[in-house]
Amino acid sequence: MKFNENKTIKVAILDLYEGHANQGMRCIREIINQFGEMNNIDITYDEFDVRLKKEVPDFSYDIYISSGGPGSPLESENSEWEQKYFGWLHSVESWNANPENVVKKYVFFICHSFQLACRHYKIGNVTKRKSTAFGVFPVHLMIDGKEEQVFDGLRDPFYAVDSRDYQVIQPNHFRLHQMGATILCIEKERPHVPFERAIMAIRFNEYMIGTQFHPEADATGMTMWLLTEEKKKVVIESHGEEKWKSMLEQLSDPDKILWTYSHVLPNFLQIATEHLQSVETMA
Repeated sequence: MKFNENKTIKVAILDLYEGHANQGMRCIREIINQFGEMNNIDITYDEFDVRLKKEVPDFSYDIYISSGGPGSPLESENSEWEQKYFGWLHSVESWNANPENVVKKYVFFICHSFQLACRHYKIGNVTKRKSTAFGVFPVHLMIDGKEEQVFDGLRDPFYAVDSRDYQVIQPNHFRLHQMGATILCIEKERPHVPFERAIMAIRFNEYMIGTQFHPEADATGMTMWLLTEEKKKVVIESHGEEKWKSMLEQLSDPDKILWTYSHVLPNFLQIATEHLQSVETMA
């Protein structure tokens, strides 16, 4: 990609991990750095502690990535940090809706952030799962997902890391249509289980997209998690030792987690930077 040598692309990472140890932030940083190196782009990032310090970014950034995080996406309703977070979200929407702002702001929501956005926009029912979803699972593309540029290069189904106690189900199709939003993919079909399948990704509008899975997850981070005594015990007690071993094997499969890691967020960054390039060319 050719880009103005004097132009630095700025990314804001909204950290919703509330100080908890995680692999997500490391992975997001690495994807941004790798993208800059591979495309010879000067790209920088700053991090904002949304939940503990109530920090949100300003409009000096080109791209925003809002992370996953622990805890309930329901219990934070009306909290001070959440009100500030949604205030930031509204301000981004207003910016993008203003025709005088030719440079648009691109936003990606991951897992906890995705669940918050779905609750905020009232486009799905956010509920607690019967059991924790943790591991590598197939994700099935919907019609709109097959046309989604951020999912370019993904197979159907593709594989993703899932780590959540909550889920977004029962989409509000009227609200989705009203917003111009589309469901991109859903979790694997389980005919033997009487539960509705969760929505795994939504394009909220032209500039905002989110996934309920973790597109930033890499094999290194997941392996580290699975090898901790706590996670190993949880997986084996819930699903058996064979399931734990198969999870570790799937992490090294280049067609699964590595494929999703190398496509989803890099595609999103590519689309956003191409927009910036096109605006620069017009100027």
